[in-house]
Amino acid sequence: MSSEARTQMVQATDGRQLEVVSAGPEDGRCFLFHSGTPSAAAAYPPLVAQLAKRGLRLVTFSRPGYAASSAMHGRGVGDVATDVQAVLDALKVGSFFCAGQSGGGPHALACAALLPDRVLATASLAGVAPWGAEALDWLGGMGPENLEEFGAALKGQEALEAYLEREAAAIHDMRPDDVAASLGGLVSDVDKAALTGGYAEYMAGVLRRAVSTGIAGWRDDDIAFASPWGFDVGSIETPVAVWQGGEDRMVPMPHGAWLAAHIPGAEVHLLPEEGHLSLALNKIGDVLDSLLALSEAAARPAGTS
Repeated sequence: MSSEARTQMVQATDGRQLEVVSAGPEDGRCFLFHSGTPSAAAAYPPLVAQLAKRGLRLVTFSRPGYAASSAMHGRGVGDVATDVQAVLDALKVGSFFCAGQSGGGPHALACAALLPDRVLATASLAGVAPWGAEALDWLGGMGPENLEEFGAALKGQEALEAYLEREAAAIHDMRPDDVAASLGGLVSDVDKAALTGGYAEYMAGVLRRAVSTGIAGWRDDDIAFASPWGFDVGSIETPVAVWQGGEDRMVPMPHGAWLAAHIPGAEVHLLPEEGHLSLALNKIGDVLDSLLALSEAAARPAGTS
């Protein structure tokens, strides 16, 4: 059976089109990955290989407004759950493992909260906490580019669009050698070291495709993060692991610490030596093993070990 990456279009319940990429063993259990902001659906071969070793198949999709996925202006983070159901139903998938990196983190947590009958376990990797979270300096410790971007978002849609149009123009022809420099103060030394070789090539391609059809996806992600998410992380009853790095300048570690303290029963992995990008690269095997173990523990009858 083929394990080559496959791209297909799936229709959402309201008629929008969703661009879906899948790869790995066709009979493998589903691992649904929510990528960061900005991004588009793609299969990173080393991730596919790590998944396949554990009998898992990658499924990922471009959020509305990115690449070939129809825009959905005004969407909230929680709206992703309806799109995930449409994707899973089209692929004839029942239950699934879930993970989200960076801007994908809140969308993974939405699945944990809103699809409890289907999600087996969820990982948030360098994901942001809710905007306005009590006792959290949301922008504290972020690099200057993030401060500028969310500062524009707070001024309103017009200011945000003007900022993103300028940024997108610089990304359209992104080359692998440009990625680290383009992120400026958002990448620590450990992340700069990660942005080489095949990973830099993958990231450049993802960023180019993210803005290939405009900035709607990026804009709507930013607005969604700075708005009510549509669910309370404290209501999550399915297993969740929170992973965050201490060298992260895009989403500093206090975000992970806040999520870990507010998601009931969360498994906590706060790693001082990892950055925003290096975290998933260096720890993906551990992340996947944690998800499998969390799911198995949750499936055991009470009182057994």
